Amino acid sequence: MLRNALEPWHLLIVAIVILVLFGSKKLPEAARGVGRSMRILKSEAKAMREEDADRPASAPEAGGTGSVEGAGGGGGIGGGAAR
Repeated sequence: MLRNALEPWHLLIVAIVILVLFGSKKLPEAARGVGRSMRILKSEAKAMREEDADRPASAPEAGGTGSVEGAGGGGGIGGGAAR
């Protein structure tokens, strides 16, 4: 039943329906808004990744153990030797 669900002429019909519903004046404004939203989302995701990358570097200071991860001294998450 749904073997050929998405063919090129289906996309053409969807594009025509969207054009008729929203009009040619509203579509560029909507595209501009989507573009701005995507840029904001991308910058926020990048900021979160940078924040996560900075967090492990400051974690030993806040932990209070004074040991360096991977130095064999720990029982914390991801630290120490296998038991």
